[in-house]
Amino acid sequence: MSLDFDFMKIALKEAFIAFHKNEIPIGAAITYQNMVIATAHNLTETLCNITAHAEMLVINLASDYFKKKYIKKCTLYVTLEPCVMCAGALFWSQIGRVVCGATNPSKRGFLCSGVKLHPKTEFVSGIMKNQCKAIIQEFFFYKRICKHKFKKFR
Repeated sequence: MSLDFDFMKIALKEAFIAFHKNEIPIGAAITYQNMVIATAHNLTETLCNITAHAEMLVINLASDYFKKKYIKKCTLYVTLEPCVMCAGALFWSQIGRVVCGATNPSKRGFLCSGVKLHPKTEFVSGIMKNQCKAIIQEFFFYKRICKHKFKKFR
């Protein structure tokens, strides 16, 4: 269990990188045999690509690492519950385990949608929940303030 916290801290560092790039601050890391093999954060704005979610990017990196499309013996650590698109990619990658920080407060996560992960995938949530939730809340708080200030001076 303490390894889950250590690896979630790595995903959280990726979320902070995204935050400073003005990206929605979601970070991810994939491990294999308790070793980090890939990390990523959201890059949808930077790449002008709506599919450039942290989970999608890190799955691609892990697949490249193994030169395989299935990453059955890997664990994904992600700061926010994956969206439906990312859950679909996780399903098809047949990842062994998904460890999630916070659930998606906007109800856009896969848990509310009825989408399921692969039957053999273990799902754990709530690891460093408060820290993972806080960075998302802070990001959108600043977005609202900046938007409000911008409108005020128009």
